[in-house]
Amino acid sequence: MSRVTVTLNGRDFTIGCEAGQEAYLRELAGTLDTRVSDISGQVGQIGDLRLLLMASLILVDDLKESDSRIEALESQVQRLNHENHGASSLHAEARGRLAGQLGRLAERMEAFADAIETGDPGDLDADSPAQDDAYAEAGA
Repeated sequence: MSRVTVTLNGRDFTIGCEAGQEAYLRELAGTLDTRVSDISGQVGQIGDLRLLLMASLILVDDLKESDSRIEALESQVQRLNHENHGASSLHAEARGRLAGQLGRLAERMEAFADAIETGDPGDLDADSPAQDDAYAEAGA
């Protein structure tokens, strides 16, 4: 176990920590010292215990606010994932309809090519209900 000396409100404190965590502990203490200094600047020197209590309450308030924001963001991510899944389903359905329309168009083109090859214009009935349905599905 390592020992680190940190300064808080002008006073030094020696604290034990796990090896390798010394720099992080100094960073945390520096953040707390900044909060305590800010409070001390606003309300004056009201004693170490009260300054630490006020700083602790402010930090806990910040933590609760952060937790609430994280919860709201996680909820938003979940909602967006759900919407994305719905949009993917709609896209798959649209792709299926388009594939069907392309298949019917290919069949018509093949019939047209066969009619040209055989010279039989009867195969090219422009007024057929099947063709009307194909045009309607294609949005024509």
